[in-house]
Amino acid sequence: MKSFRKLSLLMLIAAVMVFTAACGGGNKDEANGNNDNKNAEETAELEGSVVIDGSGTVFPFMAKMAENYMTNEQEGVSVEVSRAGTSAGFKKFLAKDGTDFNDASRQIKDEEKAEAEKLGIEVQEMKVALDGLTFVINKDNDWAKELTQQEIIDIFLAEKGKKKWSDVRPDFPAEEIKTYGPNENHGTYEFMFENILEEKPMVEGINLQQDYSTLVDLVSKDKNAIAFFGYGYYESNKDKLAAVKVDFGKGPVEPTLDTIAEDGDYAPFTRPVFTYLNTNHAKDKPEVLDYAIYTMENAQDVAKETGFAPLSDEDKQSSLDALKGLK
Repeated sequence: MKSFRKLSLLMLIAAVMVFTAACGGGNKDEANGNNDNKNAEETAELEGSVVIDGSGTVFPFMAKMAENYMTNEQEGVSVEVSRAGTSAGFKKFLAKDGTDFNDASRQIKDEEKAEAEKLGIEVQEMKVALDGLTFVINKDNDWAKELTQQEIIDIFLAEKGKKKWSDVRPDFPAEEIKTYGPNENHGTYEFMFENILEEKPMVEGINLQQDYSTLVDLVSKDKNAIAFFGYGYYESNKDKLAAVKVDFGKGPVEPTLDTIAEDGDYAPFTRPVFTYLNTNHAKDKPEVLDYAIYTMENAQDVAKETGFAPLSDEDKQSSLDALKGLK
């Protein structure tokens, strides 16, 4: 009898051990399955397209970002980047079946927000970098290498009547000033008009262009020219142009990636630049949200590569948190 009880007890223990092992194995397999699913989600290959338009100033930044994304991250996603200009880009963005992103060298306006609401488009602002409004002159211009902030403003204001360089300073040449800049499609024009000139009319006869490459060419061939645009276009054309050092009251400051900052030496002519995301598209198309997150994760590095001052860590993280909340 005792032998039978002992045998029964051993058999019971063995059965419990087999059951426990089976359960343990199942949990392990399940855990591995969960990890595999998680890793698969993180490394999933995406397909589709991302369509971006807008600011010519932001274009070099976004074109480089798109190249990096398609080469290093998602080869199956096509990212198309165009540069109609900030305002023209918003018209394409705020439309039925509009673009996924609109790059902007100014913040979205109230009337654009109203149009988005009317169309049922949820918009996410993404601050991507800092830019310095840069005033460029011809390489042979040896008299206007340094100007005060007010002198620059006076040159571009119609009411000041600065028609010749000698009107700016008596010892400057008595030659007609040729002013240039981007046209009304561009956020850079709007930033200049609204923030620097305080919405007062620009000088008569200013030559406004759609393409920044045209502005670079015009100034490089005109000894009496002065133009304004984003720092990145100057940095990539230093062999053709010179940048004016601006005295904001404490001595001349050269626009550089070190001085361009919202609280730096070049602060009065510093501005943030943006891209705006259609969050409806981001929720419907995984590749759009993935590209948005990739952009913010890499914004600081790409900014430095393309002539922009990088964001603070706080600004970068704030945008990332908002984007990840869309998942």
